[in-house]
Amino acid sequence: MKLCKAAPIFATLSLAIAACQTGAAPLSDEDIATLRAASVTWGELVVAGNWSALVETYTEDAIFLPPNEATVQGRANIQAWMEAFPPISEARLTIQEIDGYGDLAYVRGTYAMTLSIEGVELLDTGKYIEIHRKQADGSWPMTVDIFNSDLPVPE
Repeated sequence: MKLCKAAPIFATLSLAIAACQTGAAPLSDEDIATLRAASVTWGELVVAGNWSALVETYTEDAIFLPPNEATVQGRANIQAWMEAFPPISEARLTIQEIDGYGDLAYVRGTYAMTLSIEGVELLDTGKYIEIHRKQADGSWPMTVDIFNSDLPVPE
């Protein structure tokens, strides 16, 4: 069953590899700038708690892979997951790499966010990878999003 849930991820990665092998064009400077701007927007929407606008940065069938939890698929389910997440007062994304070919790109980076859990502020740091697919309108919504905390799992 786990393999079935992971199949779309493997399909996306396979497409990315195929794009590299078929000579698809590398990302343009405009594409890279759009992906960078999307990271800034994502952080702003998270801090604002604007989940309905945030899920619009994902494809309709996006796959969200939070740490220590099951896969979340689709905008409605991603929004429900985010609405249940503790309030975030600060979110900083540091992009370490953007690359891709054709209509597929990935962004790899680190994050730092301040959460409020039962009135206690907690700084969480970690890393993330996003896979984006370019749309006809030039936008680059996320199709796969995974993040992992650097903090140990609380006992």
